Amino acid sequence: MSVQAAPAQVNSSTYQGSLVKQAPVPGVLPLTLDQAIRMGLQYNLGLVLSGTNATSARAQQLQQLQALLPTVTGTAKESEQQVNLRAEGLSIPGFPTIIGPYAYTDIRGSVQWSLLNLSSLDNYLASKHNFQGSKLSIEDAKDMVVLTVGNAYLLCIADASRVQSAQAQVSTSKVSLDQAVANHQAGTSPLLDELRARVDYQTQQQTLISAQNQYEKDKIALARAIGLPLEQSYELADQAPFKALDNVDVNAAVQQGLAHRRDLQAFEQQVEGARASRSAATAERYPTIAFSGDYGDIGPTLGHSHGTFDAVGTASVPLFEEAKLRGDARDAQAQLEQKQAQLSDLRGQISADVRNSILDIEAAAKQVSVATSNAALAAEALSEAQQRYVAGVADNLAVSQAQQSMAQADDQLVASLYQHNVAKLSLARAMGIAQTNYKDYVGGK
Repeated sequence: MSVQAAPAQVNSSTYQGSLVKQAPVPGVLPLTLDQAIRMGLQYNLGLVLSGTNATSARAQQLQQLQALLPTVTGTAKESEQQVNLRAEGLSIPGFPTIIGPYAYTDIRGSVQWSLLNLSSLDNYLASKHNFQGSKLSIEDAKDMVVLTVGNAYLLCIADASRVQSAQAQVSTSKVSLDQAVANHQAGTSPLLDELRARVDYQTQQQTLISAQNQYEKDKIALARAIGLPLEQSYELADQAPFKALDNVDVNAAVQQGLAHRRDLQAFEQQVEGARASRSAATAERYPTIAFSGDYGDIGPTLGHSHGTFDAVGTASVPLFEEAKLRGDARDAQAQLEQKQAQLSDLRGQISADVRNSILDIEAAAKQVSVATSNAALAAEALSEAQQRYVAGVADNLAVSQAQQSMAQADDQLVASLYQHNVAKLSLARAMGIAQTNYKDYVGGK
């Protein structure tokens, strides 16, 4: 029995890597989301490995096909021999002890063909289904590449927004610090106000340094996912403004996911392959019919040779292999039941993925609305606190608190925008249309 294994699954972390086949170009490269995804679909390691898995599955299919086809070989033999009969234990009075030397030439073709072997046929069908599944896995890998690259690009956009926000906070803190220093030197405010403003300023500087560092690290991660040389300087050419996605029919989206998800279709092929392997295990009990034969010329020389042939038909049936036959059948049945259970779970997971993504989109949209309002209120509160401090009717504690609230509100707005766009991209992936329809969900040039 030769039960074919299902195509190996590519680990999700593999999609973070890529093949680097491009040389860096001078200057700063503008990179759009569409360009990043196209590069990912060409160089991402997860997609490359899915292709090699398909090649391996095709090779296994060819190997199983050969078991159904005749095996034809040709041989050419030139032999020269001398035999010592005494060494063979023969001693015949009046007969020479040494025979030879003598020579002969044999040119022959032979064929072996299993005419009836249902187990081999079922194993071939199993390998065929596994190959079809591996091809579908390549299409599913493309959706995973779009999700991985899109998420990395959106994360870099969010990082860039955080850097801009941090830079604005540093500038605002510097204005407050200069005002506190001037007031202290003029004797209109205590040293505490200056110290508080200086702490706020340096805290915002630390936030900016951290934001810039994270931005550069996430740009490296994006470059790794799309095969861009790490030596290449680039900048993001796209932004991801808020774009509401309303009136999504949950049930229709779930049905679309079940109809389009290539990983589900690949698993269905794996189940059919496991079912064929189970049939192959059962067919081991059946008789097999095989033919073998050869034809060739043999003689002292080619000029003094004569044609000879051999033809053998064989019918065989297992008589006493019960332990092995039962073991093979139970093992194949267990693999089939495992695949069926995983297929059922995957259908449920697709439904859950779609529903979770829609919930995330709705929640993130509400968060964007609240965060936008909160950022505007925080900016107004900061302006009011600064005016009161300049007018000398309050110390700068309110300014410090307002600056912290402003920084927090900006960060929440950036995070909610990122979460909203990622949730829309995740919905496209959950529905199996990320590769073809991602622009409808997150934009991009």
